[in-house]
Amino acid sequence: MGAAFCMNIVQGRRTKLINLRVDPTPKSGMEDGFGDTMAGSAMAPFRRRNVLRIVVTLPLSLLAAVGGAASSAERAPVYGAKQATTTQTSGTESPLPVFEMHSGFWVNLHHFLYLQARLLKGNSSSTETGRGAAQPDELPVSLIDFPEADIRAWQDAVAFYSKDLAGRDLLLNGDMEIINNQLSAMETCPDLEGKTARLCKSGLRQDLVEALERAAPVYRAHWWAQQDQANREWITQVAPMIQKMGVELSGQLAEVYQRPWPSERLRVDVVWYGGPFGAYTSLDPIHVTISSHDPRNHGVYGFEVLFHESSHALAGAVTAAIAREFRARDKPIPRDFWHALLFYTTGEIVRRDVEYGSMTLVYEQNSGSSSYLPYAARFGLYSGSWDHFRGLLDLYWLPYLDGRVSFDTAMARLAADM
Repeated sequence: MGAAFCMNIVQGRRTKLINLRVDPTPKSGMEDGFGDTMAGSAMAPFRRRNVLRIVVTLPLSLLAAVGGAASSAERAPVYGAKQATTTQTSGTESPLPVFEMHSGFWVNLHHFLYLQARLLKGNSSSTETGRGAAQPDELPVSLIDFPEADIRAWQDAVAFYSKDLAGRDLLLNGDMEIINNQLSAMETCPDLEGKTARLCKSGLRQDLVEALERAAPVYRAHWWAQQDQANREWITQVAPMIQKMGVELSGQLAEVYQRPWPSERLRVDVVWYGGPFGAYTSLDPIHVTISSHDPRNHGVYGFEVLFHESSHALAGAVTAAIAREFRARDKPIPRDFWHALLFYTTGEIVRRDVEYGSMTLVYEQNSGSSSYLPYAARFGLYSGSWDHFRGLLDLYWLPYLDGRVSFDTAMARLAADM
């Protein structure tokens, strides 16, 4: 199969920021819904502050390929390497693992088959809303000169995905969330039916398991090595940015959204194809899936997207306040307003940290400008209703980010003027 790959990135944080832990309510496991429950209360306004710098180590763990050895395969699916050590600059600090990044075979195969089936059905590999840096669209893979058995096995698997799965949303469909989580957990397993080890029995529907196992040898022979390498290179590129700016940014986002940064490790599966938006996040457990191949996720933008996706786990107070303020005025809650606010917030804080903070980065800007253009502006998200959202966020949310008004005041003004 090739070696499984994971990297732990550990950050230090002030103890006061992690004492108020919010424990997610666990799912029953195979339910059909998406556990994105967002509730909370508004608290104090965000104010920019300097977080105590922590010296961290970044271990790289290459887990041995399971091959066919029973002793290796019988271990539980690995969710991460041993926690890294943290050199602390203060006795009040405690280590807080934040991101655990993986390049896993089965979850990459699943997303690649999903892409090929979408292309077979004539769907776009990217969004159709102007996030144009992902264009031109991907083309179906060529099977020219492949052995006949490989062609037949691959086409059968793509046909299976095209019947149903390719039409489902990777995030909002409960079955697709379960599939993603289960295949992520099977990272070190040579099969999905428990043939080599009981703990490698995925529990997924039999026809899906058969399709994946039928396609696996073809994927491994022709595409996996290149895609795995792309995933590893993406992780290597973004890791220093997390080291440099991640501690401060995570603290700032926690203060903005008035939720403690999750104290558990955040699972990040880096995949070659991460859906039409390039990344998505499910919450029970927190699980980020992000594309290494999507041009929108390269350089500093990959760092911004990673923290935007992670901030979904912090947005409860925001979504609750939006609902409260709009209902109080008997107004319909604007669709996707909360999501536009999240993009705006992460982009603005990253912009400040890059331009005025402790970090100086070289990043690509088509305009040649020395200033950092946040992701949502750079890739055309502010169109249609989002253009109106951006204007209101400039007027009423930016003062909150500057510490000039309270959370409640900002939310009330946004709802009143929407």
